[in-house]
Amino acid sequence: MAASLGGLALAIALSVSPGRAEAQGTGRAGNNPPAATPGLPQGERIDVGGFKLNSVHVPRPKGADLPPLVFIHGASTSLLDPYGAFRVPLDGRAEMLFVDRPGLGFSDAGGPRNRFPDGQADAIATLMQKRGIRRAIIVSHSFGGAIAATFALRHKEMVAGLVFLSPATHPWPGGIEWYYSVAKSPVIGPLFTALVVPPVGLLSIDKATRAVFAPNPRPDDYVEKTRARLALRPGAFRNNATDIANLLGYVREVAPRYREITAPTVIITGDRDGVVLPEIHSVGLHKAISGSRLIRIHNLGHKPDYVVTDVAIAAIETVAGRHPDLDGIARRAERRIAKDDAK
Repeated sequence: MAASLGGLALAIALSVSPGRAEAQGTGRAGNNPPAATPGLPQGERIDVGGFKLNSVHVPRPKGADLPPLVFIHGASTSLLDPYGAFRVPLDGRAEMLFVDRPGLGFSDAGGPRNRFPDGQADAIATLMQKRGIRRAIIVSHSFGGAIAATFALRHKEMVAGLVFLSPATHPWPGGIEWYYSVAKSPVIGPLFTALVVPPVGLLSIDKATRAVFAPNPRPDDYVEKTRARLALRPGAFRNNATDIANLLGYVREVAPRYREITAPTVIITGDRDGVVLPEIHSVGLHKAISGSRLIRIHNLGHKPDYVVTDVAIAAIETVAGRHPDLDGIARRAERRIAKDDAK
């Protein structure tokens, strides 16, 4: 896959120790989430039509100044990724819903439709209805961008705005990596995920997660706070592999329809993103969605949610109809990144 979205996801998934995965949760996606521990939330699994999605719901606080926010995470991770970036900075400002996508984290996989963005978008829409959220700003990262764009096409009335962070939304040259076909195979896949993934993962979690953030520094506690090692579980690994294997064909069909999206939209991308190609995905999305704003951050990699959280929050405020100095905040973030690089 161009710019190695697939390679990155494999690296993260291969970067998990089986012993630590068992220590942090059950052996397969879809089981009950573990009890809350300091700094980590307790999720709740809710039936959305024959299978359950795990989510963390933050009720609307008194004095909230933003619409409800729904966060859709990327590949090889869980709701704890956006939770770690946004829960504290947005405290007291909005109702928030952090969702484990089907087959990842502690959500059930559901049927085969859920291995495509439209099935996942429909599942999240049902969860929102169960939670009493009628309209929300959808905030998505990386692979989650394809789901958010699909959500805006299929559930237009539920979208108050869209914020895309380093999205993966468009066809890319080169196809997919071989290991995704292997991992999704009903015969070879279980052996591959059980026998090949763990020994490689023991050696690579630190390097792999730092590669997600590169060239920016990764928070020292990122692996623990996001329970990144849960990506090793064979079921979750295979579901993730199938998602990515299916994405290219899906966006080839759906990307031409992005011009139908009318919701207020901000897209944030970095010019040092080594995971997805901004010129294909972010620029393509900006050209397709009339009235959207594209914010390019110099020297930013693939993790604007953590590295320029202030810019992402300003983007949320913008699509909510407020008027922060989004460009000015982006330029300040660039200066902050430059100071970090100089250290």
